[in-house]
Amino acid sequence: MSVPPETVTPTPSGATGNTEDRNLAMLTHLSGIILGFIVPLIVWLINKDNPAKSYLASESKEAMNFQFTVLIGYVICWILTATIILALIGGPLWFIVWILNLVFCIIAAVQVSSKGSYRYPFALRLVK
Repeated sequence: MSVPPETVTPTPSGATGNTEDRNLAMLTHLSGIILGFIVPLIVWLINKDNPAKSYLASESKEAMNFQFTVLIGYVICWILTATIILALIGGPLWFIVWILNLVFCIIAAVQVSSKGSYRYPFALRLVK
């Protein structure tokens, strides 16, 4: 007597993230507000080679890519502010980048907590 093949393939462990992984992913997204890319980088480096933590590695990579994009925005603002002529553009632009970082980190944390995943609408995908 043969066993019929399963019609539904099981999802790999960690693909949607358990509660602990979701909480850590939420904190990883929120940490970008104060610590930039440091916490997402550490979480990604710890979990990138563990197949059971693929969800956490994916979310930390997404947060890290967004924080790299924000860092590039801050560098551009600093360069604009350093030049006397463009200082009136760099200052307000720095504030806009800061507000965008704050808003998108909070949105990402809420989405990860409730739906399990978030992809920033604009971010350079430097780490793949």
